Amino acid sequence: MYDIIVVGGGHAGIEAALAAANMGAKTALFTLDINKVAMMPCNPSIGGPAKGIVVREIESLGGQMGKIADKTALQYKMLNSSKGPGVQCLRVQSDKIEYSKAVKEELLKADNLEVVNALVKGFIVEDSIMKGIILENDEKIYAKKVILTSGTYMSSVTMISHETKNSGPEGLPTTNGLSNALRDMGIELFRLKTGTPARLKTSTIDFSKTTLQPGDIKPLNFSRFTKENDIIQEQIPCYLTYTNEKTHELIHDNLEFSSMYSGVVTGVGARYCPSIEDKVVRFADKERHQLFLEPETKEFDTTYLQGLSTSLPKAIQEAMLKTIPGLENAQILKYAYAIEYDALNPLQLHPT
Repeated sequence: MYDIIVVGGGHAGIEAALAAANMGAKTALFTLDINKVAMMPCNPSIGGPAKGIVVREIESLGGQMGKIADKTALQYKMLNSSKGPGVQCLRVQSDKIEYSKAVKEELLKADNLEVVNALVKGFIVEDSIMKGIILENDEKIYAKKVILTSGTYMSSVTMISHETKNSGPEGLPTTNGLSNALRDMGIELFRLKTGTPARLKTSTIDFSKTTLQPGDIKPLNFSRFTKENDIIQEQIPCYLTYTNEKTHELIHDNLEFSSMYSGVVTGVGARYCPSIEDKVVRFADKERHQLFLEPETKEFDTTYLQGLSTSLPKAIQEAMLKTIPGLENAQILKYAYAIEYDALNPLQLHPT
């Protein structure tokens, strides 16, 4: 019997588990793979508009995100620095491999916390009261409270054009059991959609055709516990390039093959994270759109292509790159895809 069980080892789950354990509660974190906790299957950064405030709030509540973001940063940048302080926000490019490793280290050394590699498929409910969880092997684990932080893994489907796969991000397993269990409890679910751009082989990019985006020289940090000497001394730069009329023409000519525009996607996408198809259609008056080339880690030769999220076919993704300055000969290591998954209706949540 645990005091608290946390289901899901993403950013929310690890903060919930550590917070509970630090308060003395006997806690268990159930995750698919402890070696992939707090991984960044999409944008390898922490902070930015709105999210930077959340990082500060987590920090003020004793959380780990700000500390680990400082420790594993590749670049620091204060966004909107030419504007008023109300809209300025810190963002760090994170080393996604080192960030996950640092989180794993914090979990394993925490008192009162057990990390379990297992897929949760359901809940133990007695007289409308949550009593615990049911694992994929039908084992029942009891707890006084259960915290669900499933992220994009509930009945998730990844999509590239008409090609669909029942999968979570990075090819990890999905689960239909949690969605069915929640519906049986009378909880309303709906579909959400997001996506991620291609990952490019850094050494195949011609950065001479792009614009350098260095980090800030002034030392910056999220956590009040971070010392100046703890911050990376030689920051890794980002770079800026743009789409153009040729890119947009190619997208328009192939919209019918996009998962979003062909009817494959049924969920609602986040307004702050539109696909390149959506941007080209909704903002037809724009001659170009920004694309940021962002480092993912020191460990691998990979670059994240911020701004070119898409679910167009692989051949079209390759053709798009050939129209973009600096990316004409870039090699795709991982193709962009859309992902759709179940989410809980937040209007059903009440103080407990």
